[in-house]
Parts: sequence; structure tokens; C-alpha cells
Amino acid sequence: MARHLVSVTDLTDDDLRALTVRGAEFAAGARSAALAGRVAGIYFSKTSTRTRTAFSAGALRLGASIVSYGPGDLQTNTGETTEDTGRVLSGMLDILVARTAGDQAEMRGWAGQDRMAVINAMSAIEHPTQALTDLTTLWQQFGRIDDLSILYVGEGNNTATALALALARFPGVRLELRTPPGYGLPSDILATALASAARTGAQVTERHDMDELPGDLDVVYTTRWQTTGAAHSGNGWREVFAPFQVREELWQRSPKAVFMHDLPAHRGEEVTAEVLDGPASIAFRQAENKMHSAMAVLEWSRADSDGEERQS
Repeated sequence: MARHLVSVTDLTDDDLRALTVRGAEFAAGARSAALAGRVAGIYFSKTSTRTRTAFSAGALRLGASIVSYGPGDLQTNTGETTEDTGRVLSGMLDILVARTAGDQAEMRGWAGQDRMAVINAMSAIEHPTQALTDLTTLWQQFGRIDDLSILYVGEGNNTATALALALARFPGVRLELRTPPGYGLPSDILATALASAARTGAQVTERHDMDELPGDLDVVYTTRWQTTGAAHSGNGWREVFAPFQVREELWQRSPKAVFMHDLPAHRGEEVTAEVLDGPASIAFRQAENKMHSAMAVLEWSRADSDGEERQS
């Protein structure tokens, strides 16, 4: 049976924790041939350096063969329904990893069958595999997710939505989001994260200013100001975002905090070069973990292969 990952909400609490730990195991050198003889489709309608490479390399390392598609390759461009496309591809592929420009509706259409696993490698709404990469990196750094204190600074984009949905599922986590006015998390995403936090004992808060920042943080996290496929229009948005730049002053009250960024980064915009390239930054280790986390997701997505030929 195939397992789909279109949203973080598709995962149980146990799934989240298991995928986090498994990603860290791959980062530590674990090996698996769980996808030997399998075929993975890699479809990206938007640009990608890290995620596309991570899933392609990860599938190959797990023993799969890959078929790659560009933005103009599928017949959905000529009117075929996503459900028909999913039905056809499921007779040939075992896994489809996809990045699209829209919401999750297209991926849900592909996932309307149980032969081929569908993995969301980023949509306009959510980037669930980035959240799993982040969890793996946190586990690698701290040996836990529970009880960590995390400050997210920047737009409430698809990385932030996935991060909030994931972190709210871990007991004792304190996630504070500081997002520019008019650029916060979608209200339904925030409501879902708050509901999870109420169940687990986590804390999720959002403000639209940079006043009264918390101290004793474990992590400061930001993303670039113009997410792939979602460039801002108008002349005034940079002035709105400017106070939310991550600078060295944020470490005055949290000297032991690490810095995370999903990359690509624009030095001098969302973060200064001194922070991104400084001693607190683990952003490039975080990027490398995209492959390790991708391997965990790919292995998990094939329930009938889970656990086969694992080596640690």
C-alpha cells in the first residue's frame, strides 16, 4: 500500500517522530535498499535546487530508478484531469514527488488511488517535506524536539505553515512567529496549529511586530522574503518587511541559539551575512539534511517496503 504525504496533517504524531528520527539515522550513515526495483517520478513545475536534488539523489540511494518531468511535460497542460493523470501514472510509478504552483488540490487528485504514493515537495500553501527536514535538523542538533523554544521571523509562507503544523505536535515546544502585518499565517493553518498545541501542551503564538522578543531561545529561523512562485507586488512591501530582518542583535538575549534558514538566502534582505555565515548558523547542514529527510519520507511512503533491507 502507498502512503501519501500531501500535508503535515496527513501524518500521525508517531509518523512525525519516526520520520524525524529516521532522517537523523540516514544523516548518521544508515543505509537502506528499501526501494530497490521501484520507480519514482520527480515532477517539478517550479524551480528547485535542494528539494529536487534531495529527492532524486535520495531515491537513487534507496535503490529506485527515477523518471523526471518538467513543467510542460504532463497532459494536465492540455486538459487531462488530475485524477486521470494519477490513475495512469499509478500503473507505471511507485512514487510521485511533485512541486506545483497551486494549492494541494492537484496533488489530492493524483492521490485518489492507493497504488502510487504522492509526496508534496512544495505547494503554494505548504512545504511539508521542508518541515520534516527541519525536525531532523533539530533532532540532530538537540537530541529532541520536545520543549524547544523557537522564534520564526518572516512571512507566513509555505515553510512557516508546515513548520507551525509540525512543531505544534510536540509537547512543550514554544513556537513564536513574528510575521509582517498582512503577511501572517493563513487563519485556518493557525487554527489547526493552535488546536494541536492545545492537545500536546505546545505553545504557538503569532505577532506582527518585533517588540518584546522572547529570550533564551534555542532556534531563530527565517526564510527569504519572496517565496518561489509567490513574488510580492507593489512598491511598499520591502518597507513592511525591513524590521523583520534577522540581525546579530537577536542573539543578545539568546547567545546559545542556532540559526536556521530553508534557503536560498538573500544576504542583506531577510538575514545579514554575519548571521547566515556566522558560528550560530546551521543552515547549510539543514540543507544537506533535505536528502536524508527525503530518504526517510520515500522509504516510509511505501508501506510494503518499510523496513526491508535496512542497514544502520
